[in-house]
Amino acid sequence: MSLATVDRVLNKRKGVRDKTIERVTQAMDRLNFVRDQAAANLARGRTYTFTFIVTAGETAFFSDLRGEIEAARDFAAKERVALRMVAVPPLDPQAIVDAIDSFGDDLGDGFAIVSVESQAMREAIKALRDKGVHVITFISDVPNSERQRFVGIDNVAAGRVAGGLLKRFISAPKGDVAVVAGSGTLRDHVERRMGLEQVMRAECPHLTVLPWIEGEESGPLVEQKLSKLLAENPNVVGLYSVGGGTKGVIGAIEAAPQEISVVTTELSDHTRAALIAGTVDAVLVQDPSHEVRSAVRVLKALADETIINEKQERIRIEIFMRDNLP
Repeated sequence: MSLATVDRVLNKRKGVRDKTIERVTQAMDRLNFVRDQAAANLARGRTYTFTFIVTAGETAFFSDLRGEIEAARDFAAKERVALRMVAVPPLDPQAIVDAIDSFGDDLGDGFAIVSVESQAMREAIKALRDKGVHVITFISDVPNSERQRFVGIDNVAAGRVAGGLLKRFISAPKGDVAVVAGSGTLRDHVERRMGLEQVMRAECPHLTVLPWIEGEESGPLVEQKLSKLLAENPNVVGLYSVGGGTKGVIGAIEAAPQEISVVTTELSDHTRAALIAGTVDAVLVQDPSHEVRSAVRVLKALADETIINEKQERIRIEIFMRDNLP
């Protein structure tokens, strides 16, 4: 067997019989041969293009996330990866579809998408996969789709953590717990609410979780809706802000006459100040830098058909209170 034939097998090029491929594969197994994909890519001058489609919202988290994608360009370049980023309006699946379509035939090798759940998104993901483009969901999942992997925290666990904290913070013998979210189309928000309810129903029968307020990730809208709820319901003793519109949450809580235990999401200048002031009791945090780098590594592993390091790519949930602020 010639070296050229072995090279074609290693690089998965056409023109080799199945029986020959099997012989080469068996020889590799006997020799414990592990292909150096990085060296192969370098020898062939191969580079990858990965595209992030993210939310253009004004929230501190997405501002940080976009900054981390920009900062990751140098890290990615060392891995022979070029990064592209498109920011789209929040909660708009058609804007995501249009962003994908704008690339025409220049789709590159992979997409990391902060998505909302919709049939249009499922079809767009399927269309990318049908063309051989790798797709992962990022921050917010679309599980009933052909995406290959989700990169982000365990959002049900985050909701359970929030529930456990509120259980400990709330001293009232009974009362209501308010929930503020961006939208019911965001899978991460839905799963956090699910986790909260799991804890409340099992461990806090004296507390009632109210229907959530959808603030569309707008601080002023959240403040308006939450202020109205608190004015009409003096029995609210706890609040979980799932994500988005946190400035509005803080404004409404500061103006409320009753004492309310508050767990919110993502550390920013305003949540830090609210922790110090005692308006907010705890903040649950995910690391956007880790998430961006993990997305790059996962897409590259999918493109190279190499093993993903599960421990390295597990995104952790951090809890910050006034006494352990970084």
